[in-house]
Amino acid sequence: MAKRDYYEILEVSAEASQDEIKSAYRKLAFKFHPDRNQDDPEAESKFKEAAEAYEILGNAEKRQSYDRFGHEGVGGNGFSGFSSNEDIFGSFSDIFGEVFGFSSGGRGGGNRPRAGSDLRYNLDISFREAAKGAEVSIQIPVEQECSTCAGSGAAPGTEPDVCAHCGGSGTMQQSQGFFRISVTCPHCRGAGQTISTPCEECMGRGSVITDKDLKVRIPAGVDNNSRLRLRGEGEGGLYGGPPGDLYVVIRVEPDKVFERQAQNLVISREISFVEATLGHRLEVPTLDDPVNLDIPKGAQSGEIFRLRGLGLPHLGSAHKGDLLIEIKVKTPTNLNARQEELLREFAEIESGKLSTKAKGFFKKAKSKVMGE
Repeated sequence: MAKRDYYEILEVSAEASQDEIKSAYRKLAFKFHPDRNQDDPEAESKFKEAAEAYEILGNAEKRQSYDRFGHEGVGGNGFSGFSSNEDIFGSFSDIFGEVFGFSSGGRGGGNRPRAGSDLRYNLDISFREAAKGAEVSIQIPVEQECSTCAGSGAAPGTEPDVCAHCGGSGTMQQSQGFFRISVTCPHCRGAGQTISTPCEECMGRGSVITDKDLKVRIPAGVDNNSRLRLRGEGEGGLYGGPPGDLYVVIRVEPDKVFERQAQNLVISREISFVEATLGHRLEVPTLDDPVNLDIPKGAQSGEIFRLRGLGLPHLGSAHKGDLLIEIKVKTPTNLNARQEELLREFAEIESGKLSTKAKGFFKKAKSKVMGE
């Protein structure tokens, strides 16, 4: 007998999103749940059929293979099926928790390996450390497996006891109306065991809080909210599980000299009216030694000059941003009578009203004022 199309089973189109597929499966799982349809012998088969379809379409990789090759693309007959409803609940614990209001809890109990949690550390660094890169020492509190009891939680020379309530499985069957589902044992909290003689070092937890010293290498060019991942430097795993990772989130303090625009640096500098008019050599700061910038004659206020390669490094690259210098021309104030007279004559020359003799006089006066 030919297998039905999985999209047809879930009553969705082949273009349906993953959220739409998940929602459709929730609806069918609730509709055909065996405990809810005890008088309908076909409900269980439809329930399993929907679970099979979701097992394939709910997984992006399996769905892609199914879309290309059909049932043959996901293992010949498409799916080996579930041996029992318990297997279905185990495979889709997140779905059934949402649909039926239960948490499936752990399966199997015992001291199974558990991966350590990832940790986050917020690190403040100076602008210059971000620009040049640095190595920073930090100390973080982490939860590590207790070395005294090797993570068992039991005092040395003793062993944990099998939980008398769940028989070591870590789960118990719970019913509510028509529904029955496996939930975490509340007595052992899913561990499948209890401890009568706890370890004095960790008080039966199996883990202890310790401080860990680390060196964090800050790459040159990092910006605010950059994340550095230190693999294996998070909380330690339990019962042989792998440790988690440490994520260092960077906050760069503002600089008193430079403003940052991506990998470019921006500064503003004031020059006088005379310097803007006649040109000027201006000393500007950089991340290293100061450099000279030649301002051409006739520079305008607000004009920006670019010094290439004097900005911040691009992460993972030898290229750097630029240094941008914005010029602000300062208008002279508190002029004396002679300065005002000369500026008026200058304005008249600009408008072409002065005689040749007067222009010659102004040229000499200007030379004296400018120190030429």
